[in-house]
Amino acid sequence: MKLLEGKVALITGAARGIGKAIALKYASEGADIAFTDLNIDDNAKATEAEIAALGVRVKGYASNAANYEETHKVVEQIHKDFGHIDILVNNAGITKDGLIMRMNEQQWDAVINVNLKSAFNFIHAITPIMMRQRGGSIINMSSVVGVSGNAGQCNYSASKAGMIGLAKSTAKELGSRGIRANCIAPGFIITDMTNQLSEEVKEQWAKTIPLRRGGTPEDVANVATFLASDLSSYVSGQVIHCCGGMNM
Repeated sequence: MKLLEGKVALITGAARGIGKAIALKYASEGADIAFTDLNIDDNAKATEAEIAALGVRVKGYASNAANYEETHKVVEQIHKDFGHIDILVNNAGITKDGLIMRMNEQQWDAVINVNLKSAFNFIHAITPIMMRQRGGSIINMSSVVGVSGNAGQCNYSASKAGMIGLAKSTAKELGSRGIRANCIAPGFIITDMTNQLSEEVKEQWAKTIPLRRGGTPEDVANVATFLASDLSSYVSGQVIHCCGGMNM
């Protein structure tokens, strides 16, 4: 039997990158997939087709994760369409980097809203569903910079640190109902965004990582699969670093 057979996973920001890798991995393990993105564009439709080819139910939903009302409506619709929701992956995120002395309020608010408020929105909307089911796994996609901080990323680091506190508090509040909440803290992951960096910069970065390489979205997806499955049934309130030893 596949690890996620019979489960329904809701993944935010899954049209590309790490979210897409998680969706494909979950589908390969038998989970039906509901995913959200700001727009269901050609990328999202292509992702939907790739997931469907794995023989599971899948549907993409256009939704602004930072909007409280939109989030509650889309979760309600997903629950209606799929019948239950067993896994929530809060993956939606953006960056607007800059030194704190030069950062404006809009840059701060945008990152906090998309990264952190969206996680609250989805957890708030999904909690009654999981409580009635008396079980579920919530996974917040944090970052190593949410633990260690990073110059030029005070807004992003704050949002990712907030996701850790949110997961730990959720784990304490909902554990008695069989609901688990954990975080993944990826390090330097090779995605479209990091591919924009020069080869020299990527090589220098790799030298700071004990495993001497950047991670792949599939590396993160493997950890997310463990946390979504019954293999981690006694793991809650934890932060699992997926960073090649970058943070210890």
